Amino acid sequence: MAHIELRNISKTFGAKTALRGLDLEIEDGQFFVLLGETGAGKTTTLRIVAGLEKPSEGDVLIDGVNVNDWGAAERDVALVLQQYSLYPRYTVRENLEFPLKSRIRQVDAADIAERVDRVAKTLQITHLLDRKTDKLSGGEMQRVSIGRAIVRQPRVFLMDEPLSALDAKLREALRTELKNLQMNLGATFLFVTHDQVEAMSMGDRIGVLDRGKLVQVGTPAEVYGNPRNTFVAQSVGSPPMNLFDGKLSSGKAVADAGFSLPVAAKANGSTDGRQLTFGIRPEDMFLESGGQAKAEIHDIENHGVAKIVTLRAGETLFRLTTSARDSLAIDETVNFSWNPEKVVLFDKTSGMSLRHSA
Repeated sequence: MAHIELRNISKTFGAKTALRGLDLEIEDGQFFVLLGETGAGKTTTLRIVAGLEKPSEGDVLIDGVNVNDWGAAERDVALVLQQYSLYPRYTVRENLEFPLKSRIRQVDAADIAERVDRVAKTLQITHLLDRKTDKLSGGEMQRVSIGRAIVRQPRVFLMDEPLSALDAKLREALRTELKNLQMNLGATFLFVTHDQVEAMSMGDRIGVLDRGKLVQVGTPAEVYGNPRNTFVAQSVGSPPMNLFDGKLSSGKAVADAGFSLPVAAKANGSTDGRQLTFGIRPEDMFLESGGQAKAEIHDIENHGVAKIVTLRAGETLFRLTTSARDSLAIDETVNFSWNPEKVVLFDKTSGMSLRHSA
């Protein structure tokens, strides 16, 4: 497998800057997820690693070797796309064999057959080997597409939103399969997505991109629990982190929304009266009859094991999670509180977490 390093990568297309000063390191055998909205620069980063685009500035290193001038074939990477890019008139077996029959690889027939059979068994598509790919479902085609990448035994797997065209149930199943596959292969994966659920559930580490800049890198738990700024806070988590503008006064968050709740400790650099944004995850807010703050119920989503309740305080909407057994009604006035230890303080002007900026 391979260790990947991007050093000070920038990429421009005419007047448009797609990436700016991107530094990124992906360890050998790691499942790294690049998370960002449409236009953030995810696919451009992937194409630069693959050798399909050249950076305007910066260096790409694979196993410590600068590969800026290497083509895609020399880098020995496998690319899996949202579009399946299979040969529709070929059978599944012929599609899987195809990458191994190039003059460059020179793989003998017995080895090809063994690799194809092993990959088909791993992806549970053995029963499809003699079927034409234009007769397959979307999920089956994506399995074949992934299999065609695996059979090559590349140094790096690059995946560009490979699950986004699938239905929700199939996406969930393939998320688990892909993660297990990566662990079994011990392979280096770079997976790009706009779906934070995919990022949280699959990645050993996550990188969050915002308009061409890498904002934060860390484990899913680190990025979720200690976001670097308000953009990350709202990009990671479903529902996202609640954000309230206000000020700190005598150990309490005095929110512009009209409530006041305690904060565990002042962050470094914060002072009473400073304009702040208070961040709190929905699971760290609670409906309590003795809660110090009041709000009206704006909406209720029943998710079976839990309810996601949208509350309204003044003009501000925010969400919390509660037991599915709780009896609640729209427009009902309720008392709420939060866990003071879990409140994250952000500078209102810059959006930066005071923990990170200190």
